[in-house]
Amino acid sequence: MNLGFLGLQFSFGLQQANMAPIYGYLGADEASLPLLWLAGPVTGLLIQPLIGAMSDRTSSRLGRRTPYFLVGAVLCSLCLFAMPYSPTLWIAASLLWILDAANNVTMEPYRAYVGDRLAPEQRATGFLTQSAFTGLAQTLSYLAPSILVWVGFSKDAVDANGIPDITRIAFAIGAVLSLTTILWSVVRVPELPLPAEERARLAATPLTLAGALGDLRLALVEMPRPMRQLALAMLCQWYAMFAYWQFITFALARSLAGTTDARSQAFRDTALTVGQLGAFYNAVAFVAAIALVPVARRFGARRAHAGCLLASGAAMLAIPGIGSEAGLFVAMLGIGVGWASMMGNPYVMLIDMIPPERNGVYMGIFNMFIVIPMMIESLTIPLFYGPLLGGDARHVLLLAGGLMIAGAAATMRVGGREDALPR
Repeated sequence: MNLGFLGLQFSFGLQQANMAPIYGYLGADEASLPLLWLAGPVTGLLIQPLIGAMSDRTSSRLGRRTPYFLVGAVLCSLCLFAMPYSPTLWIAASLLWILDAANNVTMEPYRAYVGDRLAPEQRATGFLTQSAFTGLAQTLSYLAPSILVWVGFSKDAVDANGIPDITRIAFAIGAVLSLTTILWSVVRVPELPLPAEERARLAATPLTLAGALGDLRLALVEMPRPMRQLALAMLCQWYAMFAYWQFITFALARSLAGTTDARSQAFRDTALTVGQLGAFYNAVAFVAAIALVPVARRFGARRAHAGCLLASGAAMLAIPGIGSEAGLFVAMLGIGVGWASMMGNPYVMLIDMIPPERNGVYMGIFNMFIVIPMMIESLTIPLFYGPLLGGDARHVLLLAGGLMIAGAAATMRVGGREDALPR
């Protein structure tokens, strides 16, 4: 069931690993990077809650969630093919808006699908398995350019815009995976037939835009208190993670290669190193997500998540002072554990708080807890990148580390039923 999530997350991994370098190749300056990444949070804020509410009201021959999987997968594949051929900065940024919109059409119906398909005692395993597939997909996506170099492609072959050939090939691989894995999941694990009472409810309240917006408004008003409490923890951790993705290449270009020139060979070499580090922390996340299943059952998803955020925060604080690649791989252990938990445990905490018939809309609303911090980060860092952070990307990582630790503290203040997971 979660294999389709591999293709979806391969696409996200390509963005995380390559969009900052692509923007750099096309002439962007460091301070403007967060603004160029606004596509993801804005489209997520607008699309995911609405799509989640619509999927709750959808009844079709293919199922409730499947139509959204398929539309998003096709659009995502087309954008992945086109992205690395962008001749200018504005075209790359525009394609990212469309790509993120396509990914968002698929994302929350896919998460709601896990809640729909699994019994309560299976949900911790289901969401953490989804997190494991995220780690595996992003391991492959981060590592794809390096694998292409290892099999004989030149790391220095670039087009007229400075975008490496290996980047274009990696995006083409992602386009194929995004479509084929979701198609495989749809064919192999069709949605369960809706109960008679649910079909009657949908017949009485057919899918309309006004109805979906009404469901969204009502869900916001009736949001469970523990879900509201999660907002602060999510603000801290997602502000930190978004900043990490945007600035890690530029930070390591300074600490490892002593360069700020995005057109230099040293910068391209650093981008490859960041890909390898990203692949490693996602491989750690793949293993950690599986290992977190018994941990979440034994200690509760809240405590497990707080501990993982602490590990990630400590790693981010350490990275600016590490001058060797070997030391950076050690730091990636903490990043990987935190990333595994971020993609699984908050959803384990959430699913027990919400009514099953509203899984879609609440998963969409919960995504607002992710994208609003990203928007805040994108709009605020350019304001103080120079005055407070000295125009140095390494200082962004220190800020991110402190916020991860604050997120751990905020997580421990969340109430709810997540400590009552089956043991």
